[in-house]
Amino acid sequence: MISDPGLVAVLAYDDLCTFEFGIAVEIFGLPRPEFDFPWYRHIVVAVDRGPMRALGGCQITADAGPEALAEARTIVVPGWRNRETSPPEELIQALRAAHARGARLLSICSGAFVIAATGLLDGKRATTHWRYTDELALRFPDIVVDPAVLYVDSGQVITSAGSAAGIDACIHLVERDFGSLIANSVARRLVMPPQRSGGQAQFILEPVAQASRDDLSA
Repeated sequence: MISDPGLVAVLAYDDLCTFEFGIAVEIFGLPRPEFDFPWYRHIVVAVDRGPMRALGGCQITADAGPEALAEARTIVVPGWRNRETSPPEELIQALRAAHARGARLLSICSGAFVIAATGLLDGKRATTHWRYTDELALRFPDIVVDPAVLYVDSGQVITSAGSAAGIDACIHLVERDFGSLIANSVARRLVMPPQRSGGQAQFILEPVAQASRDDLSA
């Protein structure tokens, strides 16, 4: 168990993916009075100026801007607002600088496209939502895209699949920092298993073969 898990910075932006943002806040920003040791410190970092719109009609105001990423030990990137829109250059440079000094980056769903834009996934295995894996591989051919898994831990960078897989990835990071007993406690408070079995394939809709007349009459 580490003595100080450090500051977790969760990115917020205009057209924010509310659920994925909430996953990170729930796990890293929620008070944990059940524990008698220091939990993560938490901050929301604004990618855009002013109140930012979030899906569902909410508005978000953040604690700080990208300059705060210089203090973060962990940076969480929720699903990006538009995969075809490049992240701001200021954000790209801040993520590169954070990674260079040893910070961990964790993406949820299409947040992988933000980390991919930094070049920090080149030569590494990564994943994203199954709907976007082909696009990620096409746009960033130096990334080894794994479409089958719920998340990929490449050490300093963790990428996860669709929204709920972000919970799996975040709990995995808790286990890295605090061990399985604490990760299990966090999962129990979420009323979910510590780690789900299987991969993304179990959630992809596949056509069901129609039985022939001979099969039905058997």
